[in-house]
Amino acid sequence: QAQLLESGGGSVQAGGSLRLSCKTARYTPIMYCMGWFRQAPGKEREAVAHIDSDGRISYGDSVKGRFTISEDSASNTLFLQMNGLKPEDSAMYFCAKDWPMCTLATMIRPGFSDYWGQGTEVTVSS
Repeated sequence: QAQLLESGGGSVQAGGSLRLSCKTARYTPIMYCMGWFRQAPGKEREAVAHIDSDGRISYGDSVKGRFTISEDSASNTLFLQMNGLKPEDSAMYFCAKDWPMCTLATMIRPGFSDYWGQGTEVTVSS
């Protein structure tokens, strides 16, 4: 099981910003492949962003231009800066690490829960 701890979720009004953090266990290799996905109640998982060991970044279409993924190797932390939040961004946000194939699409495959954290909730009100 991936040792990931997400934080930074909360409630915000539409148009606001939040910064999510994902702290990895100190002794695990950092930043080989990490990402964020989300799941709203009654909806399917949606990949949000990922970054690989070469620094290549990809975003889901619904968050492009609003969300930014970044990492801090010194603190073993992955971040997701979320700006221009919309009510449809409301969901539980999960961090993922080192899943097979390391792509945006495969991050959310059923059966890969060993690579996910427990999540942090984001609520955006209109």
